[in-house]
Amino acid sequence: MNCYDCVLDGTIAPAVAVCSRCGSGACLNHVRVTAEHPHRVTGTGVATMPRTARRATCPTCYAAERT
Repeated sequence: MNCYDCVLDGTIAPAVAVCSRCGSGACLNHVRVTAEHPHRVTGTGVATMPRTARRATCPTCYAAERT
């Protein structure tokens, strides 16, 4: 799989991650990795997990979530 954003720029680079939101491939230059606390559905008690998880997104989804 190739990086979607690189293809749009007219270059080809292998994807190293898949965007967790839209599913497009992202290379090392375009992938945005953030830490988030996973949530689980519970009746009562802790709903947020204590440790952070890694989430990879493409630049478009990253920007859309930050605004």
